[in-house]
Amino acid sequence: MDNIYLLMIIALAVLAVADLVVGVSNDAVNFLNSAIGSKAISFRTIMIVASAGIAVGAVFSSGMMEVARKGIFNPSEFMFNEIMIVFMAVMITDILLLDFFNTIGMPTSTTVSIVFELLGAAVAIALIKIYSKEDGSFGDVITYINTDKASLIIFGILLSVVVAFSIGAFVQWISRLLLSYNFEKKAMWVGALFGGFAITAITYFIFMKGLKGTSYASEPFDILGGSTMKDFLETQVLPIVLVSFVLWSLISYALIAYAKTNIYKLIIIVGTFALALAFAGNDLVNFIGVPIAAYNAFEHWTASGVLATEFPMDVLAEKVPTNNLLLFIAGMIMVLTLWFSSKAKKVVKTSLDLSSQGATKERFQPNFLSRGFVRTAMGMSQMSSYILPKSWQLKIEKQFEVPVIPLAKDKTYELPAFDMVRAAVNLMVAAVLISIATSYKLPLSTTYVTFMVAMGTSLADRAWGAESAVYRVAGVLNVIGGWFFTAFSAFTAAAFVAYLLNLNLTLMFPLLLVIAFGLLARNYISHRKKTEETKAEDSLNRAESSSIQGVIEESASNIARVAKRTNKLYTNSINGLAKQDLDLLKKNKKGVVKLSGEIDDLRDNIFYFIKNLDETSVGASNLYINILGYLQDMVQSLEYITKITHKHINNNHKKLKYNQIKELKEINLELDALLSNTKKAFDNRSFQEIGVLLNNKQKLFDLVSEKIQKQVARTRTEESSPKNTTLYFSLLLETKDLITATMNLLELYYNEHDSSVAPATVEQPEE
Repeated sequence: MDNIYLLMIIALAVLAVADLVVGVSNDAVNFLNSAIGSKAISFRTIMIVASAGIAVGAVFSSGMMEVARKGIFNPSEFMFNEIMIVFMAVMITDILLLDFFNTIGMPTSTTVSIVFELLGAAVAIALIKIYSKEDGSFGDVITYINTDKASLIIFGILLSVVVAFSIGAFVQWISRLLLSYNFEKKAMWVGALFGGFAITAITYFIFMKGLKGTSYASEPFDILGGSTMKDFLETQVLPIVLVSFVLWSLISYALIAYAKTNIYKLIIIVGTFALALAFAGNDLVNFIGVPIAAYNAFEHWTASGVLATEFPMDVLAEKVPTNNLLLFIAGMIMVLTLWFSSKAKKVVKTSLDLSSQGATKERFQPNFLSRGFVRTAMGMSQMSSYILPKSWQLKIEKQFEVPVIPLAKDKTYELPAFDMVRAAVNLMVAAVLISIATSYKLPLSTTYVTFMVAMGTSLADRAWGAESAVYRVAGVLNVIGGWFFTAFSAFTAAAFVAYLLNLNLTLMFPLLLVIAFGLLARNYISHRKKTEETKAEDSLNRAESSSIQGVIEESASNIARVAKRTNKLYTNSINGLAKQDLDLLKKNKKGVVKLSGEIDDLRDNIFYFIKNLDETSVGASNLYINILGYLQDMVQSLEYITKITHKHINNNHKKLKYNQIKELKEINLELDALLSNTKKAFDNRSFQEIGVLLNNKQKLFDLVSEKIQKQVARTRTEESSPKNTTLYFSLLLETKDLITATMNLLELYYNEHDSSVAPATVEQPEE
């Protein structure tokens, strides 16, 4: 039995490495989104700066999260065997929870997850201990749990969401009002003061949040009058800030005036480094704090020679420094994850999409809450227009007027998500808020603060316009809801895992580990598969040509892919109906939704496509619009066919008769030939061969009409199932519509294609 605790320590070490990987994938959004979104510096430079921040923060980290040892529960109330169960439950739950959020691309708080997991596991073990006694009662749980700390953390969550959003919005509005979008043309002293203020906030943040937790912060220094760095930072806030502001303002002015430095880029570089340093210096312990606490407990228990069930955990109340080599290794794992994790990029993308100044593909659907918020905001905006004088309103509008950036029209999608002023404000406000919270010992989450500041600045900067507001607000509400779900699910899951481990440690420990790593592997494979699907050769591409022949050439690949996927989806519908294969029909429905979404994306691109044309190429826009219209007709027919076939089998209705299935197979065979030949013609750009396909148009229509007449005769004489009759007629009529849309598309290409004209495309600008 004693050997199982050694195995648990080894398992915790492995889980710590895995937790580092999933944790960095989640928290990368904290320090990457501002730099990536503004495109102030290259992605490579961003990664190098962030990596340096992580490496420095990890090496100088205190390395021991006290909350893992004594912040949430009172260790003296637990025995060694109970503490090991608590720690194992926490790590298994944490890694699965964070990986789940990373897989769906939602940022969540590693601090909150670890705290509520500790709370849930400790409460579960405490209740087991309490109810094993004859005189135990639920109220005794207070002696085991540090309720004050837990309450403070919950308060910190609520506070950080509201305060970060509000202050981010206010500071961004003031900054934009003073600097406008033409900030680079402002007087040098304006940039110097902004730089002085921003860099002061960020550097103070580095000292307060990044270095305060190091071992050096608790040592007295003669230069500080014998006080520690920690005490000096907390007691001398105003002098430090004032001196730093003057110093950095002068340095900023010198850099702008003489070195011709873009001060906003410098702020973004320093801010990215600062948040990465603070993340590694403080949040690193969220991932390795629990395993290290477990190892310390194991060392003391092994040396004691006492039974695991009789060795109290008073030793965890003592602070023990972590080995520097261990911190360095952890830092390197974090850096490597930052460079190679595709999930980190997905989480960052969520934050950028919600704060983007331009049009993006909206990931979230509006709900009644987001619509209500937007209507309220619009009402308040109208009220303010009545209160403020007209001259003031005009001046404010001028400051918020977005300039037209002279980029080639085909480079529209390469615009930054927001400008450098907003990126600098994001970093500066996040740094200030986290510094203040740290000085007052409020446990604000860096994820919550950085995300909500970014959302607040987006609102103030009018990034959430009439066309995107309901989607963006819905996204923010989804993320916030996810945070509260984190707390609830972390508490519940950790408590449940602790209960299972307590039932039979020898059996449950290996079983739960296998399940945990199995789920991780499954999520990884699923994520990789989805990533590959987005890059699949059958996905549809936007047209960028400026002539009719250019559009025909470019869109040919799309038509070939649609023909291939249409053929597969229609065939699967008929086969699924014939075999009553519900799984196939369910998968088919998802395939149609994906195809429909891609065609919707192409339709959403019409605005940019038309803007790309000159006056001599307007005909290309008519062609492109008609192509998309026919593609939409095709996919709508497919959607209906897949829906009714799935519904019929899902509701366990009668199977179609043999003759009905046979007739549908005949139609499917002819349609398969049409769509396969269509794919071949468009793949080879053999547009003249379309004429041969069009000659079969009447033959296909006659075949469908013949089947309709046969079913009419059957219904009058032998058919006894209304559901079957309805389904069969619906399939035939919708198949007829599908053939009509396909033939219309082919006729359009056949009539518009001119092989004697070379396709004209937009010239690509030189890099």
